[in-house]
Amino acid sequence: MRRIIGGLIQCANPLNDETKPVEQIKAAALERHLQLIEEAARLGVQVLSLQEIFNGPYFCPSQDPRWYASAEAVPGPTTERLAAVAKQHRMVIVVPLYERAAPGVYYNTAAVIDADGTYLGKYRKNHIPHVGGFWEKFFFKPGNLGYPIFNTRYARVGVYICYDRHFPEGARLLGLAGAEVVFNPSATVEGISKYLWKLEQPAHAVANGFFMGCINRIGVEPPWNIGRFYGNSYFCDPRGQTLAEGSGDKDEVVVAELDLDMIDEVRNLWQFYRDRRPETYGALTQLLP
Repeated sequence: MRRIIGGLIQCANPLNDETKPVEQIKAAALERHLQLIEEAARLGVQVLSLQEIFNGPYFCPSQDPRWYASAEAVPGPTTERLAAVAKQHRMVIVVPLYERAAPGVYYNTAAVIDADGTYLGKYRKNHIPHVGGFWEKFFFKPGNLGYPIFNTRYARVGVYICYDRHFPEGARLLGLAGAEVVFNPSATVEGISKYLWKLEQPAHAVANGFFMGCINRIGVEPPWNIGRFYGNSYFCDPRGQTLAEGSGDKDEVVVAELDLDMIDEVRNLWQFYRDRRPETYGALTQLLP
């Protein structure tokens, strides 16, 4: 039997003060998350994901270049700090960060650190929104690393980031590559997305026969005040059933036991991978509207 303990951290940005230096805002967020990682360790979590751009606010409602200063190399100082924590607790950690790849080149990225502190690699968000309140193309280039799978000590892990979840194609590629658990760190506010929050990701889990860990931050972040980040982070299984869910208004670690043997059981029942017809899908890659 292959059972693991998964964890998700949802957290409010602890220092919503635009008058403070960017590095001070980042330091406060990192410190709060270190406290929650310690809680996750006490709860026995083996595979943990943090939220989108975990060490600061979701600054994309602005188009303010000051936030370029919050980007850093990946791997870099934050991944090194968390690698030591991962090794201490024998915990896999998915670390979503604002990445500076080169002068003027930035990505919305998630690093994956194995339970021995080894940096395994990174995923760069592929689908970048640019609509009211979410001006992400000002801050991020589209990802260029495809949809990698990370062979961690406990499970084969994939990552999707926030807006990616609206696109089934990448989720399918993660499944085909062997993902057992896919994490979707997000920053999403109340409105139409809340309805989709519990619709799309269980559908990915069912269509692809994997577990999903879906993370959303909480609270309101001035000065932008684009809405309330509603939390409700959750795990769902390959049947689309919710295993554990967080609240809508508090910092917490959401924990669930994931029975990885269920993946074979569900795939043998539904046989979506046997019955798919990729030779009929060629139009997907054509330049259609």
